[in-house]
Order: sequence, then structure tokens, then C-alpha cells
Amino acid sequence: MKSSLVAVSAAVVVASLVTGLKDRAALQERFGLAGKPAPELMMMGRIKPNEAAGNSEFNAQLVADKIEAITSPPPSASDTSDPNSVAQQPVPPQSAAPQSATPSAPEPTPQPAASPAPVTPAIVSEPLAPQQAVAPTQPAVDESALRYFASRGDKVRLQAEISRLQALYPNWVPPADPLAVPQNGDKQLEAMWQLYSDGRYAELRKALADRQAADAGWQPPADLLDRLAVAEDRARLINASDLKQYATVVDIAATTPSLLTCSEVDVLWRVAEAFIQTKRQQRGQDAYSYILKNCPNPAERQATVEKASTLLAYQPMQALLALEKPTADGSKEFDAIRDNLARRFMAEGNEDLKLAIAPEYVARVEKLAGTEGLASDALLLGWYQLRRNNDAEAEKWFRAARAKEDTAAASQGLALALIARKAPQEAEDVMFRWRADSDDASATYLAATANLMALQPPADLAEDVLHRIAAEVIARKYVPTAQQFGWYARSLNQFQTAARWFETALVWKTDDEPSAYGLVVTREQLSDRKGVLDLQRAWAGRSARITNLEDTSSLMPNGGALPPEKGTLTPQQPVQPTPPAQRPATAAEPLPAERRTPLQPEPDVAVRPARPAMQTVTVARGSRQTRGCSTTIDAGQLSPANALSRGWCLMDINRPMEAISAFEAALQSPVRKDREDAAYGQSLAYLRAGLSSNAAVAATKAPQNRQRAAELQVAILADRALSAFDAGRYRETLIYLDQRAQLQQERIDLMVLRGYCYLNLKMYGDATRIFEAAAATGSRDAARGLADVRNVTHPDVND
Repeated sequence: MKSSLVAVSAAVVVASLVTGLKDRAALQERFGLAGKPAPELMMMGRIKPNEAAGNSEFNAQLVADKIEAITSPPPSASDTSDPNSVAQQPVPPQSAAPQSATPSAPEPTPQPAASPAPVTPAIVSEPLAPQQAVAPTQPAVDESALRYFASRGDKVRLQAEISRLQALYPNWVPPADPLAVPQNGDKQLEAMWQLYSDGRYAELRKALADRQAADAGWQPPADLLDRLAVAEDRARLINASDLKQYATVVDIAATTPSLLTCSEVDVLWRVAEAFIQTKRQQRGQDAYSYILKNCPNPAERQATVEKASTLLAYQPMQALLALEKPTADGSKEFDAIRDNLARRFMAEGNEDLKLAIAPEYVARVEKLAGTEGLASDALLLGWYQLRRNNDAEAEKWFRAARAKEDTAAASQGLALALIARKAPQEAEDVMFRWRADSDDASATYLAATANLMALQPPADLAEDVLHRIAAEVIARKYVPTAQQFGWYARSLNQFQTAARWFETALVWKTDDEPSAYGLVVTREQLSDRKGVLDLQRAWAGRSARITNLEDTSSLMPNGGALPPEKGTLTPQQPVQPTPPAQRPATAAEPLPAERRTPLQPEPDVAVRPARPAMQTVTVARGSRQTRGCSTTIDAGQLSPANALSRGWCLMDINRPMEAISAFEAALQSPVRKDREDAAYGQSLAYLRAGLSSNAAVAATKAPQNRQRAAELQVAILADRALSAFDAGRYRETLIYLDQRAQLQQERIDLMVLRGYCYLNLKMYGDATRIFEAAAATGSRDAARGLADVRNVTHPDVND
């Protein structure tokens, strides 16, 4: 009998459950809710009362630990013995998710206080007592909100309420027709629900207070109070976020976990931002990851990635993009924003020189620059390549950007690339228009001028260009270019002008040793002994080369200007120059630093020979006494004849720089023969100092006989060929050698030089022919040249 009764009771229960489930399906079908996913909770449960009220002072770390449940897994069973641990929430069944808000709501639509999630993380909720967890009794379910939303035909909120109640009461079954549930006829309560639905929370609070004051026995529904509290917390959180009170945002989120759901994605975005702005980037990344792992709305997922890209760095963004899902058509869900993401990543790469952007993003921006033709894309690529020393690529993209829109940024980038490519003259022309646009633009223009004035041989600049450079340098008091103006004037034999530029540079920067050195050398050539001594006393102990100026054989070559540093927009000042080195006419193999070759490009593979000796030009002269030229005197105070004699004396003791001044004084002689000898001697002095251009100018100061003119021309062309070869300008070297060969048969050492030019130009056949011809005379340098050719053309062959 008992067993039959038990069986009948079980059958009744099963029938009731089946009927309830059928009714639920009918309810969803009636309101068009079938098939909608349920919202997934980021957190569930409530803060313990003592936690919510007892924390008078905000503890950011404690609050952050509370929010850590964004991605934290549930605690293991061994952790439940800790009295401070929290209970794991029961896993509710999956149900359909509502939309986040109705279009007609005046404020963000209030959402349910809780929704089901596939796996509910451990949170700061109060542990349930064992007897509560197994209590067989079903608590009363407040369905007033359910009836209200059903009566208004609000399907979205109705579904949200069903999901919320199912999450709170897993055994609860929604009624088949919420409108069929008996109404209590409480019009005041219905009006309160209307105030809540309209977002008029202050009026709702007043209505509740008035009702309780009028009816002391009346209690508002707990569901309404919970919803109102959550809605007010949402409003406070949004207000704090708008005011950039990020600590308050985190605090409110910790005390209102029911806001942290997929249906409140705007709140999740604001909490993520608050974490990042309070220097907890990983927590912010976790919040964005939670949305991409759990929330299905495509528009919200895309917006999440866009918002994250403005706050997170490149590497964390790659972790978020790894959570991307394929779409129904086989594409990726973030393809629509991938172009803008690539641009953001490239811009970040321009700020961080150590950041290597994936080639796929660089290629995407290159494709965009070609298809869309935006100058901004070309600029992104130009700066990215320039700061990674890819000067040729950078120049290409800056030229493309400038062709579409000539801006200060495009011109500045192009100028920096040109300076790096040793083309400062074009860089100066490019930047002149934009020189006053910004501090960076001005610094780039001035760097271009310093590099331009430091070129060797000196650039042939138009008068208007020199004037505009000088005006800008004076206005900006830019020492490097002022100093280079001094060396430039010296190369044109304008020593008074050079001295003024060096003096000006020292006024602007009193401790600029290169300018002081240029000034002391120039004063020495102007025979200003007092000025030289004054400078030597002022720089005693600070500059050995100034105090030991009489040892002119130790003069260092003029250093060239270096291009600006790639990591910053402000160009680096050029290396300060020193005057050209002296070199005897019979020098064997000079040091590599002997020539001023600051900005000449190096070949890919440069093979250099032992440098041939300069040809000694013999001059038939009468016997001279060297006595009396070992001391320094002002040659301008001597008679032209004595100055001429002193010039040759100084050449004999290898002091060509002083000899130049002596020969200059001798050029004032009324005797034509003395003037010819002075011009000839000055040309030789310049050649010995390595200033072939000056030597050519000096040779024209007085007519020369045919033999002397030929000798000087041969020597000048040989010196220019050596200078061009040292600078890596091999084609220019061949031109000078060809010109010299028209005047005089080519010496063996210059044939070897020609052979190495061919070798470095990869003209191996011509190089072999020249080396073989020279080697036949017994030249060891030519034999080494043949070996160098074999090493390049047949590297696997062991000699």
C-alpha cells in the first residue's frame, strides 16, 4: 500500500514538472523570447554587511582583490576551511539573455540584479550555512516585477526578470501566463514600478517614504528595493567614471557585483578603465577578457576591443585579439576594425623603439597607404622605418606623404632621412619653409644647416641660401652651425669672416672648445699674436691642442656633422669640427683620420689598398737659409721678398699653414717673378695641408708658366683622387685619375688605386686587367690587389 502511494506521488510530481516546462515554452513562444541566450554573471552574491559598512577608509588593494573574481577560478575544496574564504555559488541552468536596454528608456535601462552564468566564480559573497544549502522548503518568489513587465508588454525586461529569478531560485518555474497571476490591485505599487521603469529613482524613493509614513504596516517588495539600490549604484558608478574618480568606480563595483554582468557591459568597460587608470593593467585586461569570453553581442564585443586598444599596450591587445571568434561567413569578427588597430599599433611602435610590430600590421598599413592614399598612413610608415634606421624606406614614405600633403611632419621626417643619407643640402631646402613650425622643426632645420656647412669639399651654395642660413643661425644662436660657418669661411680664405663666426659661437657658448680652437688657428694665420696668447691662457689646462698650437703637425682633421638621433624628434648636434690636417708632399701612408670626410657614404664592401704616396713636386730654387723661420712672427710685417723667403723656409720645416700666410704676404710684391713664386708656393702649401680646392684657387693668383701649371694641375688632381677614394667615392676617383692621365702618364701607385676603384665598383674584369699590368712591373701592392680580386670572385678557393 505504501509503495503504491509513493509511486502515485512520484508520478504526480513528474507530471507537474513536465507541465511547468511546457508552460515555460509556451510563455517564451507567446512573448517571442525563445532562443535568446541568458546573461552571464561576472559575479553573484552580496557583500557581507560588516564588509560594506565597516570600511570607513578606502582600501584600493582590498577592493581590487574583490573585483579579481573577473577571471579567478572557483576555490578548491581544501580552501573552504579558511574562515575568510567565500562560498562557491550554485551553478544555475543556462537560459536566454535579454537585451541590455529598451530604446525608449530615458536613462540606462535597469537590469536584473543577477543572471545565470555557465560557471559562477568565487566572489565576495557570504557563505551559506549548511542547513540553508539543503533546506527543502522553497522560499516565496516575488513575482510583482514579472507581472508588471508582462502587463507593459516589455519583452526584454520580462525575459531579464525570468532569468534573474531562475538564477536566484533554480527550482522556480515561470508561470505560463504572467498576466494570469492574480493581481493584488495595488495601484500605488504599480505607480512605483512605473517610476522605476522610467529611471526616476529620486521620485521613487520619495514615494516609498510617503507610503510607509502613511501606512506604517506596509513594507515595499524586497525585489523593488534591491532593484532600486542597484540602479542607484549604477548611476553613482557612471557619475564617478565620468568625473574620473576611478577609485570610487572600483569601490562601487566591489559592493555591487550584480552590476558586473554581460547585460551591464558599459559598467564592465568603466570598471576596466578604472583598473587601468589606477595602475592595475592586468585587472583591466582581465575585465576586457571576461567580456570577450562570455558576452555574445557582436557589437559589444567589437566595441570592447576598440575601447581596450585606446588603453592597453600592444602586447596585451594581442592576448585580447586571440579571443576573436569566426563569423558565419568564415571571416573574423574584428576584421571591420583591424585597419584602425594596425594604425594604432604602428603609432605605438613609433613611440617605443624597442617594440617590434608584427609584419602583418606593417603590411596592412602599407596596403592602406597604397589603396586609400592617406598621407597619415605614409607618415606612420615613415616614422616607423626612420626610427629603426631603415633610412631608404623612411625616405620613400615621407616623400609619398609630402607629395599628398606638404606638412611640417612630412617635411621634418624627410629632412631627417636626407641627413641620414648624407644629403643635407636638400634637407635644408625641405625644412626651410617649416623651420618655425615647432621646436622640433627648428631643431631639424638647424641640424640640416650644420651638416650642410660641414660638407667636404664645401658645398657650392647660392648667396641667398647662405644669407637665410646665417639669419636663422643668428636668430636662434645655434652654435654648431656658427662654428661650421667659421670653417666654411676658412676654406674660402676669408679668415676675418671666419674669426668673427668663431667669436660669435664663443659668445653664445663660452666653453665650446672646437670654436675656440678654430679661432686660435685663424688668429695665428692673421698674425694676431696677442689674440692667440689670450686664448692660450684662457684655455690652459682645458685644451692641449690650443695651448700647444705651435706644434702644427698635430692638427686634427675637421670632423663632420652627424645625422640626428633616430629615437627622438630633436636632432643631435653635429660633431664639432677641427681644421684640416697638414700632410707632407712625400707622406707615405697617412692615418685614416687624416682627411675630413664627414658625410660621404661608405661602399657595401670596401677593399682598400696601401695608399700611394703623393708625388713630390720639385722646384728649382736658390739656396735658402732656414735660420730665422723657427719662431712665429707676423709675416705681414715683412717685406714681400723676405715673406717669400720665409714661406719656403717654413715649407722646408713642414709648417705649411704658416707658409700659406707668408706666401700671401709675398703676393703683394711688385715683382712679377716673386708673385709667381708666391702663388706657386702657396698652392704647394695648400696641397701639403690636404686642401686641394684651395690650392687650385691659389694657383690662379698669379700667372704660371706652362710647366708649373701642369705640375700643379697634376698634383691637385692626384690629391683630389686620393680624397675621393678615402671618402668612398670611387667613380669620382676614376674621373680625377682620367683627367690626370691626360696630363701625365699614370704612375704605378695610381694604377693600383684605379684597380681598387674598379674592384669596389664590382668591375672585376677591369680590376684584374689593371692589377696584372701593374704587377708585371714588380709592384707588391698590385699583387695584393690581384689576391683581393680572387678573394672576392672565388672566396672558396684557398690561396
